[in-house]
Amino acid sequence: MAKKLIIINGPNLNLLGKREPEVYGSLTFNEFFAQMEAKYTDASLTHFQSNIEGELIDKIQEVGFDHDGIILNAAAYTHTSVGIGDAVKAITTPVVEVHISNTYAREEFRHHSYIAPNAKGVILGFGLKSYELAIQSFL
Repeated sequence: MAKKLIIINGPNLNLLGKREPEVYGSLTFNEFFAQMEAKYTDASLTHFQSNIEGELIDKIQEVGFDHDGIILNAAAYTHTSVGIGDAVKAITTPVVEVHISNTYAREEFRHHSYIAPNAKGVILGFGLKSYELAIQSFL
């Protein structure tokens, strides 16, 4: 049976392909996601994006008991949202925290994650490949 996986993206990730291409690349997330769907036919992949913290928490709670895995890029909320960290702690579905950039090579405030203590793992700094590595971790 196919693994049921969801990618949940936080603020500003809807701008992939336009936003700082030297950091985030030139592909839109939908273009990248289509590649992942074609490559990982043994997984049931979906994705969700919101710039709104509460919507991210709602989605984590909605899928957090019936999916095989959540790949979560909470973006800037990673470093500020106790609520998202608590949502990850409250669910039974394992979560892999993902970041496109190496957050440790960036500003000091990005070195702390409210998600990591309750995540199955953290993958960062490999560009969009970080998502693919997270998918592979569930298969």
